[in-house]
Amino acid sequence: MHVDSHTAILYFGTPVVLVSTVNEDGSYNLAPMSSAFWLGWRCMIGLGSTSLTAQNLLRTRECVLNLPSVAEAAAVDRLALTTGADPVPEKKQQRGYRYVKDKFALAGLTPIAPGTVAAPRAAECPVQLEATVTAVHRLGQDDPAQYGRIITFELKIRQVHLDTTILLDGDPDRVDPDKWRPLIMSFQHFYGLGDKVHPSTLAQIPERLYK
Repeated sequence: MHVDSHTAILYFGTPVVLVSTVNEDGSYNLAPMSSAFWLGWRCMIGLGSTSLTAQNLLRTRECVLNLPSVAEAAAVDRLALTTGADPVPEKKQQRGYRYVKDKFALAGLTPIAPGTVAAPRAAECPVQLEATVTAVHRLGQDDPAQYGRIITFELKIRQVHLDTTILLDGDPDRVDPDKWRPLIMSFQHFYGLGDKVHPSTLAQIPERLYK
């Protein structure tokens, strides 16, 4: 049986992403989020327009998408209820957020130099994707009360860095899904992947055909 529901959020389960950007003063920001999806080497992410990450992306047009595994869950959680925006936006104040200048240090993660963008990579994350902004879209054009409060960014992946521990044996260009254990957020809670539940017909298509 189904019932009509008015749940406040629709986070049914997506990978956690730590977005690293460069602040106006040259320091680094690191923000956890999970509103992201990929199509080929393009990625769409959604952010609140008042967030420092959104403002940095609008200004610099680049970032690194760091994907933590389940092993980095505690580091991600240390960033909860923190913001690099000073003063803290009113909506975030209401939710208990506080200002933190060095969020890499707070999380216990190490910033390392990237190759194609100025934003740093998080060394401990098994997946690091250097990206540039190719398009910006403000959500809610049909609702004046909501318009512009959320911004979606289309990102083009410029460089992919993968930890060798998650690669298919003998193939540096393929991730082994049996080794990769992404951190998943589902309705504000952290989860990991379970065992494979069923053979996949799509998995029979060689990945090279998607390039």
